Amino acid sequence: MTTKGATIVVVGVGLRTPLGFDAASSAAAVRAGISAIQDHPHMVDRFGERMKITRDIGVDASLTGPERAVEIAISPALDALRPLRASVESPEVCLILSTGEPRPGQPDGFAAQVDAKLRKQLAQHVVLEGGGSIAGGHAGGLLAIYHACKTLREGKATFCLTGGVDTYLEPETLEWLDENEQLHSEGNIYGFCPGEAAGFCLLTTLTAARAFGLQPLLEIVAASTAREENRIKTETVVLGEGLGAAFRLLFDDAPIDPVGRIICDMNGERYRGNEYGFAVIRNPGRFKDAADFETPADCWGDVGAASGPLFVGLITEAEARNYQNGPLSLIWASSENGSRAAVLLGGPRRAA
Repeated sequence: MTTKGATIVVVGVGLRTPLGFDAASSAAAVRAGISAIQDHPHMVDRFGERMKITRDIGVDASLTGPERAVEIAISPALDALRPLRASVESPEVCLILSTGEPRPGQPDGFAAQVDAKLRKQLAQHVVLEGGGSIAGGHAGGLLAIYHACKTLREGKATFCLTGGVDTYLEPETLEWLDENEQLHSEGNIYGFCPGEAAGFCLLTTLTAARAFGLQPLLEIVAASTAREENRIKTETVVLGEGLGAAFRLLFDDAPIDPVGRIICDMNGERYRGNEYGFAVIRNPGRFKDAADFETPADCWGDVGAASGPLFVGLITEAEARNYQNGPLSLIWASSENGSRAAVLLGGPRRAA
């Protein structure tokens, strides 16, 4: 599925990662290749080694559950909303939020609880109306962007605050990852380092941005979703059908210019690398260099549902500081439940 119609632009972003509490510091750290990966203070894996994680050092270690997720999410959400908060008018904002997929260590209804608690805090600053939450996993933040584009083009909202927040640091979650042989260690080099983060984007139409005097930061050229049947942790072989379909749907709506920058949620697991390789083969001629892709999880760890909006923030910072590689960027992510999502982004000059 793709979204078509009015030009959608990004007018605000907010990032909070284990590398920094805002977009500028997080993007600078990723660009410099700084890693936040560290040993867990006390939890050990099945090899007897300290678990490798990343964490938000600004959040009290004793804070858990939905409260921890909201504490991580509130500052980047407000950062993304800053252009509207500075506006004379106060239009309603539709909030579309994703958390990680249901898993051990999360209470039932986790996504809805985070959504409700975050709305309560944001309501002190803006008028929220509509939207909702999904437990979308790695692709969740990009799914939120996809649904926001659809909402805006259907005229159901003027502004959409889209975001993702995730934290893997519950002990039960870490033990579950270890049991599934997904934690990275010297004994398991194809695992990942779980972390926590939140990212948000404020989206609107180009027409509305101009009407409110807001400067577009990026254009959402296209957004797509697809499904993968041969999922990770199943007795199947991934051939990139779902991700390949998401790419194809994007390019059907996109300019003919090859993609210059690629950012993805690959985290060290073999499955994700294999999936991407097959997806590229299914879309020949669409990339300047498909092997030249960026994996921020090497720096801030695997941050699940926050990944997509964080990638948007990285590109926004690159555009603002003139180190963006080419006019088109592709960001994509893959959830364990089979959801695939991709977004094609253009610089602000496209929306001028």
